[in-house]
Amino acid sequence: MTDIFPPAATSFPHKHLLGLEHLTAEEILLILDNASAMKEIFTRTVKKVPTLRGKTVCNLFFENSTRTRTSFEIAAKRLSADVVNFNVATSSVAKGESLLDTARTIQAMGVDFVVMRHSCPGTPHLLSRRLNMSVINAGDGAHEHPTQGLLDVFTMREKKGHIDQLKVAIVGDILHSRVARSNIWALRKLGARVSLVGPATLVPREFEKLGCEIHYDLREGIRDADVINLLRIQLERQRKNLFPSIREYRLLYGLTKERLEWAKPDVLIMHPGPINRGVEISQDVADGEHSVITEQVTNGIAVRMAVLYLLSGANRDNLLTPATTEG
Repeated sequence: MTDIFPPAATSFPHKHLLGLEHLTAEEILLILDNASAMKEIFTRTVKKVPTLRGKTVCNLFFENSTRTRTSFEIAAKRLSADVVNFNVATSSVAKGESLLDTARTIQAMGVDFVVMRHSCPGTPHLLSRRLNMSVINAGDGAHEHPTQGLLDVFTMREKKGHIDQLKVAIVGDILHSRVARSNIWALRKLGARVSLVGPATLVPREFEKLGCEIHYDLREGIRDADVINLLRIQLERQRKNLFPSIREYRLLYGLTKERLEWAKPDVLIMHPGPINRGVEISQDVADGEHSVITEQVTNGIAVRMAVLYLLSGANRDNLLTPATTEG
């Protein structure tokens, strides 16, 4: 078999993936390159390799999730790891056990990776300082969602061939979005132009300090955009009304087929999900020829496989040998 895989996992210097803010451009590119290699596994008859055989991954989610948790589970299983999905509602957390005690209990059971989502920013960072397991941030409040940022950038690079000098418009609830922050960190480090678009109450001027352009007019914000990444309004994180109504938001910032003409003819339409059809995006745009939303989901598995692989320091040679169907 042709040796298509990138440099060995030991070249990644981190034990945890807590965010993209503190990764270098080279480290981000290393993850993307490994994710490209992982996608080759998808083409095999047996979509599984023994790289993480004997390792255990625990999905520790304190918030609801469909795409991220399922994606991590599939990624881990394709690398032959064992997976435990932690159910908060039926756990000792419901009896008053602290987060740290819960995590220590999981570690004592021999878990190697904990994939964590929590509503409180910084929670994965806390665990990383107290535990020996590798901690992967699957979303902490409105802070970061690093693997979503990575899969978004991976999809852009796969479709456009590069990131440098692309104009990427991120439209929606920037203030409460961990996805937006991770995208901004990755895109700016890789040389993209980032345009943030939405109501003034949801797109604070402080984001200019991160090197972003701020626009409150949709036409101006997506003009000549190579990529439009749409975000939903995160009502569950808002503690006050920041715009008059969903109807007004749709009229001012909803992306329709007609408004798509303001961007470049070959613009990519992205969305991290879940989609609120008819609010931030119309039905025909979500399912149209420019949309790569379902491809983002597929790429998320490859990116999360790459992250697990790199954090594990696994033997690169194992990737060259398909697992047996029993494995």
